Amino acid sequence: MSYEEILLFALGAVGVIILVHWVTEKTGLPAAVLLTVVGIVYSYLPGHNLILDEHIILYFILPPLLYNAALDSSLLDIRRNMRTVISLSVVLVLITALLIGVGFSYWVAGATLAAGVALGAAVAPPDPVAALAVGRKAGLPGKLITLIQGEGLLNDATALTLLTVAIAAQQNGDFSFPSAVGQFVISATGGVLIGVAVAYIVRFLRPLRSDPLSANALSIITPLAAFLVAEHWHLSGVLAVVVAGLMVGHDTPRYTTGASRLQTSAVWRLIDFLLEGVVFLMIGMQVRAIVGALGNYSWTQITIALSITLGAVLLIRPLWLVITQLLPRQLHLRLGGQQDDDTEDSAKEAPINGREVTALSWAGTRGVITLAAIFALPQDFPNRELLVFCALVVVLVTLVGQGLTFAPLVRWLGLRADKKDKARLRNEARSAAVQAALNRLDDIQEEQHDNVEDEAIEQMRKQLQVRLDRYRRRLDLLEQVESQEVPSSPQYEAALMVRQAVIDAEREELLRWRDAGRLSDDNLRVLNRELDHEELVLPKRPGSH
Repeated sequence: MSYEEILLFALGAVGVIILVHWVTEKTGLPAAVLLTVVGIVYSYLPGHNLILDEHIILYFILPPLLYNAALDSSLLDIRRNMRTVISLSVVLVLITALLIGVGFSYWVAGATLAAGVALGAAVAPPDPVAALAVGRKAGLPGKLITLIQGEGLLNDATALTLLTVAIAAQQNGDFSFPSAVGQFVISATGGVLIGVAVAYIVRFLRPLRSDPLSANALSIITPLAAFLVAEHWHLSGVLAVVVAGLMVGHDTPRYTTGASRLQTSAVWRLIDFLLEGVVFLMIGMQVRAIVGALGNYSWTQITIALSITLGAVLLIRPLWLVITQLLPRQLHLRLGGQQDDDTEDSAKEAPINGREVTALSWAGTRGVITLAAIFALPQDFPNRELLVFCALVVVLVTLVGQGLTFAPLVRWLGLRADKKDKARLRNEARSAAVQAALNRLDDIQEEQHDNVEDEAIEQMRKQLQVRLDRYRRRLDLLEQVESQEVPSSPQYEAALMVRQAVIDAEREELLRWRDAGRLSDDNLRVLNRELDHEELVLPKRPGSH
């Protein structure tokens, strides 16, 4: 492809991503599914088609996506649910991969155990992007969101490490379980240590993070650096990126300015939006080339291979979730529940119930990591075309089938986040924050100051008191309502409406000044940014506060 064709292709891809996003907002259909379907259609059109390059995926696309997901996750929540996350992201991935490997070695003609394990490692880790996007819109409870996030962050490291072991075993002609376990432990441990080191380096550079532009640049290069260093030492680059993202995200509120956080968050939303869109388009574009490479295989081989792969992916996950709930708590594999009876601040949640197990079972959509992993197989790898085809079918079946039905399933199960509790918690936190600000004003007033400071303190005290009274009235209203939905307050909604109308009026007046030549565009941008920040804190709809 010429440079002009590449540019046209990139512009067309961005246009499709924007269009699909608009359709998603209007219809509620998962963007990942729509983009994949568009990619499939494009692959059968005449003209150039892009073939997925696993190195670009692994080095330039996967690290930013994982890092941004880690930044948005909660280190404390994942630590609190660590045994559950490990059960899903390590144990379940290993069991799935090994069972597929055994199935291939016994029933697929010409396949080896190492080849089957390589395929199993590729298809075992769910990609939570589609499931989380649908789950959040459907109101999935926060506990399940945390489990899906934690599983999605760590299972890629398990799968890619196991894939490396399987490729080496195939090339050496022997798959040794003790050797595989040892290599896995070394790679995972090293990846964690690299991630911790990168996070501490970022913390050390916190003076740079006070400047929004420097903070953005540092944030973008962090996942790439973590992945590159870990892979250079043959350790888990994915785990290094995830650990660094969790620690940096945990430190961000403490070590960065508000302006840096706003800008960095906006930049990462854009990066995530474009990269995810390109990835799912690319998944669909691989269909034609992969199907066309199956000429050397019989329908019997293809059917048996697909049956083993799809059966393992669709059945092992729900079986594992059910089995872990039946095991004794002493084995530390049950999902949910109090993590440590001897720890006072441990999470005292009820174990995962049947409806939640069903939702988690159906949240196992596969995506970019599956295809990136399977394409990483050497060109001379035995049965490579068949393995790639099986991985593609798994991605399409789970992404389209489970992606389209996940939201209806969540609604049918009656799994809804408790909006009332969330609103109560937020208002309690707001009240506590305002009370702390009032206490700080008392401390300032006790110090030596002049009359000008007295006036400033009094004005600020009045503003804070108004906010505190509003939050307390909101809490009283939440306590009085028995339903789980967030009650509407006419006074609160009226105040929001008035504040929005005032901001709109201010913005329109500034535009009139600019259009009349009384205000430069440079000054308009500064003043408009101030209004944008005020508007940003206003709830977008009733019940989100």
